[in-house]
Amino acid sequence: MHRLSLLGNQFESALENQQLTQQAAAAAPSKKDSLSVVDNRTGKSYELLIKDGAINATDLAKIKDAQGEVTRSYDPAYMNTVACISKISYIDGDKGVLEYRGYPIEQLAEHSTFLETAFLVIFGELPNAQQLKKFSKKVMTNSTYHDGLDKFIKAFRHDSHPMGMMSTLMAAMSTFYPEANPAYVGANIYKGKQERNKHIYRILGAAPTIAAACYRHRIGLPLNHANQDLGYVENFLYMMDKHITDDDYKPHPKITRALEILFILHAEHELNCSTAAIRHMASSQSDVYTSLAGAVTALYGPRHGGANEAVLRMLEQIGSKDKIPQFIEDVKNKKKMLMGFGHRVYRSYDPRATIVKRTAEEVFSLVGKEPLVEIAMELEKIALTDEYFIKRKLYPNVDFYSGVIYKALGIPTEFFTVLFAVPRIAGWLAHWTEFLDDPENKIVRPRQIYKGYRTRDYVPIEKRERTADYDLKYVIDPYDLRREAALDYQKEQRKSGGVKK
Repeated sequence: MHRLSLLGNQFESALENQQLTQQAAAAAPSKKDSLSVVDNRTGKSYELLIKDGAINATDLAKIKDAQGEVTRSYDPAYMNTVACISKISYIDGDKGVLEYRGYPIEQLAEHSTFLETAFLVIFGELPNAQQLKKFSKKVMTNSTYHDGLDKFIKAFRHDSHPMGMMSTLMAAMSTFYPEANPAYVGANIYKGKQERNKHIYRILGAAPTIAAACYRHRIGLPLNHANQDLGYVENFLYMMDKHITDDDYKPHPKITRALEILFILHAEHELNCSTAAIRHMASSQSDVYTSLAGAVTALYGPRHGGANEAVLRMLEQIGSKDKIPQFIEDVKNKKKMLMGFGHRVYRSYDPRATIVKRTAEEVFSLVGKEPLVEIAMELEKIALTDEYFIKRKLYPNVDFYSGVIYKALGIPTEFFTVLFAVPRIAGWLAHWTEFLDDPENKIVRPRQIYKGYRTRDYVPIEKRERTADYDLKYVIDPYDLRREAALDYQKEQRKSGGVKK
């Protein structure tokens, strides 16, 4: 009986092992879900799991050379590196597709409002009527900023770039809310949804007010207070344009709608430079305001948010349609830069550009056609039929026509990027809160390949030879030319003994 019991246990054990083996085989990736790698340096083979179309970069650390040094991937500018798993926006660059949470940008631009789109981008779903009403009221209730910012605004030079002001003011906001700063109260301050929502309402509400204040300061007019009875974009235009003599001023509804469409188109765009920046900043657990200031700074540059400003300056430099052929030749010969064409992601027509072009016609019907649009349209026509640009898939992007619209509306060129930053805050906040919920939200710390000197002994200054040939010259500021001339004169006089030191 004991033997039969043992025999039965063996069969049960064997059957259990067989089942576990089958389960493991089922759970293990198939050959189609992995990448086979042979390291020709050592002759060893490796299987790297492919998940969601990507390998885990840390798996490369398993591949080592004969000296035990790990293998890494070299990817300047992160051209083919996945930094996160996101559910916010989807782009198909080859087909010209842009979706927010699955909704095509064309449908949102036609039917939605900016605050409804912001709710979608940040919280994941379109709101119902009650949710949108509550969300809008919360945001508009926060459409004032801390009184302490007024001193910062008035301290800027009259010709300060508005994006420099925006970045500074956004960072300054963090100093007025120390109770919400992880550096003061601990890293878990943003763990609760209610705490996050407080900052989302505050930032979305105050951003247009701060931007309008930058605009008014730039053109030398007194600042306007928010009108919470108006819509989000309508209130922004109100704060920008209302004069002290205006009674019951309201912006033109068609201009409001045109800007609202542009706000929707700029609300989110996947892991671009500025969005990657806020994730990078948030990874160190810096406060949300300083993190946003970093994103604003990243957007500032002409390769990113400043591109529509660069487009206008390019069109102004071209000057007239008859000069376009020569400009095109200069672009081909790499003497000039073609701004507003091509995109890091899109390899076809930017879907936003189509909507912006249509919106431009509506704006021109109200305020007149901006003369530069004739140059823009002719430039687009030539570029889209020229083999040089077709071969390189250089199509107009959203910046090409948005700048022309802003110009037609009488908005200063240097303010264009601010009109990009205000709506993009919705996308930045969406990525900020998504990052906080991500179990993989470790501090960002890319690797490097070091090719500099190794250990060297310090040489006293009196024994050093001139080995570094750095050019230490600089261009003298025009305001200092008289002073520099006087100093050079005194130096010469001292050398000749004519003037005592």
